[in-house]
Amino acid sequence: MSPTPTPKLHRVVADVTERIAARSAATRAAYLDRTTAAYAEGPVRRGLACSNLAHGFAAMDGVDKEALRAARAPGVAIVSSYNDLLSAHQPMQEYPAWLKKSVRSAGGVAQFAGGVPAMCDGITQGRAGMELSLFSREVIAMSTAIALSHDMFDAALLLGVCDKIVPGLLIGALSFGHLPALLVPAGPMNSGLPNKEKARVRQLYAEGLATREDLLDAEAASYHSAGTCTFYGTANSNQMVVEVMGLHLPGASFVQPGSSLRQALTEEAGRRVVAISRGEEYTPVSRILDEKAFVNGVIALLATGGSTNHTMHLVAIAAAAGIQLTWDDFSDLSAVVPLLARVYPNGSADINHFHAAGGIQFLVGTLLDAGLLHEDVHTVAGFGLHRYRAEPILSDGELVWRDVPTRSLDEEVLRPVWRPFAADGGLRMVEGNLGRGVVKVSAVAPEHRVVQAPARVFTTQEDFKAAFDAGELDRDVVVVLRHQGPRANGMPELHGLTPALGVLMDRGYAVALLTDGRMSGASGKIPAAIQVTPEAASGGPIARIADGDVIRLDATSGSLDVLVGDEELARRELVDAPPSEASWTGTGRELFAALRRAVGPADQGASVFGGLTPEHLGVLSGVQGGLPPGRGLGLGPRKHGTPAFTTQEVGQ
Repeated sequence: MSPTPTPKLHRVVADVTERIAARSAATRAAYLDRTTAAYAEGPVRRGLACSNLAHGFAAMDGVDKEALRAARAPGVAIVSSYNDLLSAHQPMQEYPAWLKKSVRSAGGVAQFAGGVPAMCDGITQGRAGMELSLFSREVIAMSTAIALSHDMFDAALLLGVCDKIVPGLLIGALSFGHLPALLVPAGPMNSGLPNKEKARVRQLYAEGLATREDLLDAEAASYHSAGTCTFYGTANSNQMVVEVMGLHLPGASFVQPGSSLRQALTEEAGRRVVAISRGEEYTPVSRILDEKAFVNGVIALLATGGSTNHTMHLVAIAAAAGIQLTWDDFSDLSAVVPLLARVYPNGSADINHFHAAGGIQFLVGTLLDAGLLHEDVHTVAGFGLHRYRAEPILSDGELVWRDVPTRSLDEEVLRPVWRPFAADGGLRMVEGNLGRGVVKVSAVAPEHRVVQAPARVFTTQEDFKAAFDAGELDRDVVVVLRHQGPRANGMPELHGLTPALGVLMDRGYAVALLTDGRMSGASGKIPAAIQVTPEAASGGPIARIADGDVIRLDATSGSLDVLVGDEELARRELVDAPPSEASWTGTGRELFAALRRAVGPADQGASVFGGLTPEHLGVLSGVQGGLPPGRGLGLGPRKHGTPAFTTQEVGQ
């Protein structure tokens, strides 16, 4: 579709973008220098010695082998998270064959370069395996790098969907930023048991009013077939964010597996990645993932009430591109980006309802029309985000894109900017004498966003559950669950807290949660300050809270404090500790001890991959060769400034 005139960019969106660019100038330039130096005109494998090259095509046959030997066709790496344990990844079993065929038809050769692990937080929830979950992102990034390290490839197709998989694939691919990379999703499963009913049964079970068999029936009716879970957690937030960042084909995110359209989109991904691997359309992933793309991704997340995990994942992905994204950037954008979607746990609809109402295409359109997205960006579909206003369909068996309706088909699920569910994006950064944390308020009623109550401190979910079952929490309370951060135990998600906390709120008590752990979107209606940093295992103030201390969480003003004098707080002895290295064993945890020791704080992405210095990124001076004239990766002139914003600027 042709672009329509783009309204003037919102001042705060422009200023935040410029602020990020100024902050990142040295690290981004160092990254782009390194990326430019890695570029080679024509198939990269031409530089391999004969023995090396022969190893690279030994198992091939037919025209693919001839093309690889002659080094005349672009080589495309397929990196996949396929397994048939997990519903979201099971559909990808057929993708490599489809992609190899479509890549061949476009003049390239695709090879399955490597698989990456994919674990499910739904299965490991509340189990020791969950303590490996966040670290699996780093393993996926390293696995992706290994797959791409053979110098056989000129582009990459990244097959992945869920929580840590997409961020890990992107972090790994950004180490090969000179390569075009296109993400290939699987789509959501069909809608099952309504999410509101599932939540009701879970809460009844927490109160002892439903049996385990009742609960299992409800869960099995919710998670029932191939595809991603249909609620709006991190997996579907991944798809939303990366499509708006221009890494999916337009409209690819939420087409269901098993459909003819899903196969057509997958096959088109193979043809498209060949097209952008060379010539005038050459579009490396380093060009797509610039400051504007990350701002667009944050805005899409905020406008839809997406997963708080992305306050870490997007920071970590940006760092891999030499870009310094901070929680303050999220907060300032949240103040001016309206909430346009209600998808469970922030509403009763699921992701299929969102897609049917107009989905990403309507969302992009209304945000562009309001000046709340950068239109002038590179994408895998070509230049300009307007391409993502069109939806894919099959017309006489051919894949084409068409304009979507200019109005939402269900305003209970998806709304235009001028009639939002809320004036802001529902994400708050809170800060005070307990450090910094993230609060997702999109599902929290306004009257519950300020809580002041005595603390009850726990270090395990099991201890919390025992106290709840014993009736010890039937009062106004701020539940503090510490030693759940990345350095303590890998930062497992804490979904198991939500039903019990919901019961306490329904009983009329003022309830809040304070933790250095994470909850994705699962905190729901409970005000929860999560990902608090510095974490307890690093000696953060949260480690010094005692039972009975009065804590004030004010998600409206953005404050988080324990009402104890600074001197008293500082002189308190630490009374508990994270698991020792010797005890952090079983379920493979001992193999991840080095990552646990190296991991950084949550507000820096909870990453193990080091800092953002130009030296770390490898500044290269006097680079010879590089990109052809007119195809450089430079960002052009930038304005500098570091403004601060307030909620009073909403709508300006």
